[in-house]
Amino acid sequence: MSPAAMMLRRFCCFSTAVSPSTSSSSSAPTAKKKPLVFLGSPQVSATVLDALFNASSSPDSPFEVAAIVTQPPARRNRGKKIMPSPVAQYALDRGFSPELILTPERAGEESFLYTLRELNPDICITAAYGNILPSKFLKIPPLGTVNIHPSLLPLYRGAAPVQRAIQDGVKESGVSLAFTVRALDAGPVIASQRWEVDNRIKAPDLLDLLFSEGSKLLIRELPSLLDGSAQAKAKPQDETKATLAPKITPEESWLCFNEEAVALHNKVRAFAGWPGTRAKFALMDKENGQQNVIELKIITTRVCSEIRGEGGEVDGISFAKGALLVPCGGGTVLEVLEVQLPGKKVVDAAAFWNGLRGQTLMKV
Repeated sequence: MSPAAMMLRRFCCFSTAVSPSTSSSSSAPTAKKKPLVFLGSPQVSATVLDALFNASSSPDSPFEVAAIVTQPPARRNRGKKIMPSPVAQYALDRGFSPELILTPERAGEESFLYTLRELNPDICITAAYGNILPSKFLKIPPLGTVNIHPSLLPLYRGAAPVQRAIQDGVKESGVSLAFTVRALDAGPVIASQRWEVDNRIKAPDLLDLLFSEGSKLLIRELPSLLDGSAQAKAKPQDETKATLAPKITPEESWLCFNEEAVALHNKVRAFAGWPGTRAKFALMDKENGQQNVIELKIITTRVCSEIRGEGGEVDGISFAKGALLVPCGGGTVLEVLEVQLPGKKVVDAAAFWNGLRGQTLMKV
């Protein structure tokens, strides 16, 4: 066995049994097709990989997917089972050779870089891979490493571009195809696609849409990427317009109702999925005067222009037209449409309100 094959086995965390059909469709790259290495990890990355698989299956395709690099298997489904990344699982389901799925802890490991050099890719494509790529990596593919980034660069560079854009209430976002350099999301932009953002869409849905559009953009630009002309047409980013999109932390998930309703609504949309948004409320029993503090995960909201429903107390929460009406800063009101108690299923506001059985709901 060659040293390269041994290294591939070292990083592969999956079964190495390969069917004849798999061997014929995803074997080592032929001389006629340029080898491409794909790097990605979450489910949205699988959309890009699917587009590459489909494009490479064409008889006249100038490239083939030579290997896939993804995050190592980890505990998923609430930590009960160690499972491959969504990209690795998708590749296996498509019949891709498990020996060509590489799962280094860090992209700078010398043994991994040795394997990559042996694969000798002409180009690398990244989509939400989740690891920093060192200079030693970036020097390997002669046609460069190209990243699909879900923002209109140089806006929202960083780990959470979609979430931070929605949190800011942007009306327009998009996806960019850019060469990867050592500086964070700062490489020359090859192409971009704009996308209108309405005031209801949540971050996971917008992320899916942008990576879907990014996949189409990548396939459209692949000819120029593979013949090298993309390097000449790519435009440097305007550093004076650059903004950052730092990683979201769980501590940010709490809602403060002193803020205006539109800011809270945007935060609920931005943090949907993970980490979600939470708030504490007081339940008052009218008969005995007892008060209990509860925590609610706020799932879906919308904004109304004025306080409606029963009562006009500053801290009192009322119910009208299928929504909990929560008074917020500046005289605005947040309409809460769906909530979730700890350990319970998501319910609509009407079901939650009926479950109060006459208790008064107040802001804390």
